[in-house]
Amino acid sequence: MTESTLTLTTDVLELPHIGKRHAEAFRSMGLRCVADLLVHLPHRYEQEEAELSINALSELVGPQGSSDVQVSTRGEVARVKRGFGRKPRVEIQLEDDTGRLEVVFFNQPWLQRRIHPGQVLRVAGKVRLHGSTLQMANPRWEHDDPDAPAPTGDSRLLPVYSASEQVSSMMIARATEAILDEAVELLVDHLPDDYRRERGLLRLDEAYRILHRPSDRDAVKAARRRIAFDELLLLQLGVMMKRYHRIKTLHAPALPLTDELQERMAARIPFTLTPNQQEVVSEIAGDLQRGVPMNRLLQGDVGAGKTVVGLQAMLMAVAAGHQATLLAPTELLAEQHAMSIERMLEGSRVRLALLTGSMAARERKRCLEAMAAGELDIVIGTHALLSKGVEFRNLAVAIIDEQHRFGVHQRAVLRQGRPGTDDVPHQLVMTATPIPRTLSLTIFGDLDVSTIHGRLPGRSPVSTRHVNGDDGDTIYAELAQRVARGEQGFVVVPVIDESESLLKDIGTHMSELQSGTLSGCRLESMHGRMDRDEREAIMERFRDGAIDVLVATTVIEVGIDVPNATMIVIEQADRFGLAQLHQLRGRVGRGEKPGLCVLIADPVTEDGEARLEAVVSTDDGFRIAELDLEIRGPGELVGSRQSGLPPFQVASLPRDFDLLRAARRDAEAWIDGDPTLQRPEHALIRRRLMKRHGEALGLVDVG
Repeated sequence: MTESTLTLTTDVLELPHIGKRHAEAFRSMGLRCVADLLVHLPHRYEQEEAELSINALSELVGPQGSSDVQVSTRGEVARVKRGFGRKPRVEIQLEDDTGRLEVVFFNQPWLQRRIHPGQVLRVAGKVRLHGSTLQMANPRWEHDDPDAPAPTGDSRLLPVYSASEQVSSMMIARATEAILDEAVELLVDHLPDDYRRERGLLRLDEAYRILHRPSDRDAVKAARRRIAFDELLLLQLGVMMKRYHRIKTLHAPALPLTDELQERMAARIPFTLTPNQQEVVSEIAGDLQRGVPMNRLLQGDVGAGKTVVGLQAMLMAVAAGHQATLLAPTELLAEQHAMSIERMLEGSRVRLALLTGSMAARERKRCLEAMAAGELDIVIGTHALLSKGVEFRNLAVAIIDEQHRFGVHQRAVLRQGRPGTDDVPHQLVMTATPIPRTLSLTIFGDLDVSTIHGRLPGRSPVSTRHVNGDDGDTIYAELAQRVARGEQGFVVVPVIDESESLLKDIGTHMSELQSGTLSGCRLESMHGRMDRDEREAIMERFRDGAIDVLVATTVIEVGIDVPNATMIVIEQADRFGLAQLHQLRGRVGRGEKPGLCVLIADPVTEDGEARLEAVVSTDDGFRIAELDLEIRGPGELVGSRQSGLPPFQVASLPRDFDLLRAARRDAEAWIDGDPTLQRPEHALIRRRLMKRHGEALGLVDVG
């Protein structure tokens, strides 16, 4: 391949240092062409001192027995052997003209097949003295390239790439370096020069060159800022374009709210709304009275009264002669919603039905026919509502509960209106997992946000403790005491998938409790593999007090309301996410008596320990959400994966929140001036926006 033939789509097979030998390994990492190499950015950098002879390495070992800096050397492999002990290891002896270096790789037995005596290796890492032996543990390494340039003798900042068993970070660095100068010249910047300079942003080619060939950390910071801004700007442009389309193009039924209707709805609620709840109801009612489709997020902590607020929106639709639906992620939650709403609507003329996947075929057929004929006013259901053949006659309000549990395409089904028209239903999405402010502008940027603060009347506080596994008997003795006082409790057993073996674990745990500390209690188990009738029967008995302790999986995470349940014990609590722990904790404290949540765990990771500490430290769901963002980052949080959006590669929240706000301001101005980015000067940024976010944000039909 000559220099003049290089393009961004040139296959890695044709690139220096890759060729036939390594091309397939690169492709398996998603590195198929020049463009893939360019955007595969280093995930960190290490300061590496000049390459030294093996003997010179010993001079860098300090009083603590190791070097303070990364160093590199090269030598011939004299010996390779497998080491045994607590951790499997491969031991390699490297030699040059000045001495010997022992290189040890832990937990990488496959290296014994890759490294052989007589090969020349280059290694980089921290050196230490192990007894009298000079040693390097788990260094970066590569087979020496006889055609590589000689070391310069200077210290340098070394990019470290995500690698694989077949492709090391050094191999990626070498392949990228070989084409970098020519490849970055092929990049066309989508930001105009004046715009870019006003915001102090590097050129696109400069940013990529620096990130792959860093001169110092300040330069890396400036380059990261440019790429992070691009990521945030593209997302905000997509969000703003979608919002503009919804407001200016689509239509929804205008639902009137009369004084009489307000009085009738208020009479159905078994308590007086707080001023904050009333404010949220007014916000939603204001949206529904306009002909513009509502797209609102209702967030409130566990037990804040979201269902009651959502019911008022549905009743506005029914009063205007339209239909409403509520989509829940699990059958148990859908059943709970149906029961609580039925109680509030008792004696009314509202026609309500439950649609789930476990319904008998004949019952399901009757329900679908009634929906299509307009003979049902409110339909509550699960994923079954999203199935082919489900049609409403005149759906005006669609509510999605715990919306982050549904994928982007699933949520889009309920946004669809009448075929061939721009008429769509109003949409309200509800979550008890509050969205951190720093994330509300990203994947949720097209939603107006309403927040319910506080708890419903009659709810009690819940205290939280973390104990080690050895203290389990003491905790269960405390649960037995509560049962003796007439109270009830939950025990949660973690499952990742509901395989037969894991279901047996619930049975084993039940048996241990029944034959041990809880021998005098009435226990029952519940899990997601049970059919609807079986679960309903168990929940009915639990609510009636016929069961003292319910041993369950996370099927009880949402939708369980048993005021007499005052204690929840969560086994292996470090296996749960932070938001999930907070949701489970919300199953108690729903009556007059204070609740207790006990986390039993011996965490083995720092993240696991941090999650437990966070849950113990606060019962504020909004604070929990912020802590979750700090611990895990945005990629794993509510809605990020389910949104269908590609994760940020460089941008990081909350660190880049100021950059996000700047990107949002610019995106708003951009879309105000060119709503669908159709101007010729915007063609490139539109193309990149559509490639990155078009499908996930539903922009294909926007313009």
